[in-house]
Amino acid sequence: MMLHYLTVPLLFVFLALGCPVVLGQDDNDLPTEVFLYDGDAPGSEGRSDEQERVRPGPDRVVTNVHRPSLFPYLPDQENASGMALIIAPGGGHNSLWSTHEGHNPAKYFAKHGIASFVLEYRLAEEEGSTYTVDEHALGDMRRALRLVRSRAEEWNVDPLRVGVMGFSAGGELVALAGMRSDAGNPNADDFIERQSSRPDFLALIYPGRSSRYEPTAETPPTFIAAGYGDRKDISEGMAEVYLKFKRAGVPTELHIYSNAGHGFGFRPGREGSATKWVDRFIDWSVDRKLLTRD
Repeated sequence: MMLHYLTVPLLFVFLALGCPVVLGQDDNDLPTEVFLYDGDAPGSEGRSDEQERVRPGPDRVVTNVHRPSLFPYLPDQENASGMALIIAPGGGHNSLWSTHEGHNPAKYFAKHGIASFVLEYRLAEEEGSTYTVDEHALGDMRRALRLVRSRAEEWNVDPLRVGVMGFSAGGELVALAGMRSDAGNPNADDFIERQSSRPDFLALIYPGRSSRYEPTAETPPTFIAAGYGDRKDISEGMAEVYLKFKRAGVPTELHIYSNAGHGFGFRPGREGSATKWVDRFIDWSVDRKLLTRD
């Protein structure tokens, strides 16, 4: 990823004027970006050369995504479990808050043997966007699943243990991916498109637009975490989603934390029970035999 470097005085001028600055905090510490398509993504023809914008600050907030990608966090060879997780940050489909809802949990899970991939997907509700959630953002999630499976041997991943986790708006994509999948096209010239887009498990972290979720018996096993203090469609909506999934026969685990609202994500060093949801997800993964405790 190319970065634009500004001298310190000029940076303060830009910030004072409220101008966007293409500068990502700790971007040099990110793993090598892997693009979902060799060229233009479908629907982004002619826009792949447009650079994404990264807002400076403690969180890596990304906008203007036209070339969707993954940032792989791979466990050490001796620690790799074979389980893989694609993580979709939230941001209301107009931005991606990718530190506490992407890179932080990815690093944590990689240390526990889970190959983790932060997805930067296209934004359907950014001002002036020509994208839609159901075609382009969901298409990016489905392509990411196929891509990880296509490189399973290289990344030391079991193609039968590839799941998805989403926060807020990213959670909507995860839920939809679990309900709208296919086995791939065995006749496709593109090897990636031959792979299945069905996630093997779902993790919904305070997901948005839960009224859209219509699970069936084929929906993958699901982990849910949310906050009691979140808005009603999430704090109460997740209880309703659990019942929907239960009635559809989908093995589902639900955690609602009384000390949390929206957007708690994962910020290492913070106190409180809601910060431990990452460990509950690992426990659940062990229970589902996606991961072994060792």
